[in-house]
Amino acid sequence: MKILFIGDVFSSIGREMIDKYLPQLKKKYQIDVVIANVENATHGKGLIKKHYEEFLFQGISLMTMGNHTFSKKELFDYIDDAERLIVPYNQPKALPGVGSREIQINGKKIRVTNLLGITFMDGKSQNPFEVIDEIVNNDTSDIHIVDFHAEATSEKIALGYYLDGKVSAVLGTHTHVPTADEKILRHGTAYQSDVGMTGPYESVIGCDKESIIQRMRNGLMTPFQVADSEGQLLATLLTFNEQNQCKKIERICIDPFHPFEA
Repeated sequence: MKILFIGDVFSSIGREMIDKYLPQLKKKYQIDVVIANVENATHGKGLIKKHYEEFLFQGISLMTMGNHTFSKKELFDYIDDAERLIVPYNQPKALPGVGSREIQINGKKIRVTNLLGITFMDGKSQNPFEVIDEIVNNDTSDIHIVDFHAEATSEKIALGYYLDGKVSAVLGTHTHVPTADEKILRHGTAYQSDVGMTGPYESVIGCDKESIIQRMRNGLMTPFQVADSEGQLLATLLTFNEQNQCKKIERICIDPFHPFEA
């Protein structure tokens, strides 16, 4: 069983990269399941229904979100019918959506859970270390992947070790910068602090670099602008054996300096 997790899809450039390269990646690596974090897929913040449906058509089985889940208010209109969308499990309970979903593919039950970090975030979410136990203690899936959408590397690493042996993989999202710490932990859980971003290559985590430089240099809030650049696709490939053990975790990078090789 091979599962591809695509890092934060950002804007039309990220969507175009998926449209162009996902079929080729699926063919090259014989991928069975595709998961993607799509909280920034629509103009850099949020997800409209049209783009949700495009991802389904392109073969993405499950989609996770993050702190920008409800940036596009249209989500409230279709979230109850979006059966492949996963919102943060520990978001405020008043908000709609499902935080952990299970699907069956090739005779395997695949579960994906979305969590928000609380360190350097908005502080409104429940403690992810507490709420994940509710799922783990009742989970009967064959493979369980956690998308931990968090800012602090230390919080991500700590959750990885906390869940080692309890879930199949803990993959970080949110910072848009890939980390080179992919590994399989002592008790079998695959881990990476951040998968990275699928979106504009020459940018500041997806945004126009000049506007961000001006904001940081002058201390003035400049308008949010999506960068106009060549694209990059960053993802992580997990390979499981027949016993549902992750035997390999591999970073995938496609950008102007790392062209796709069939």
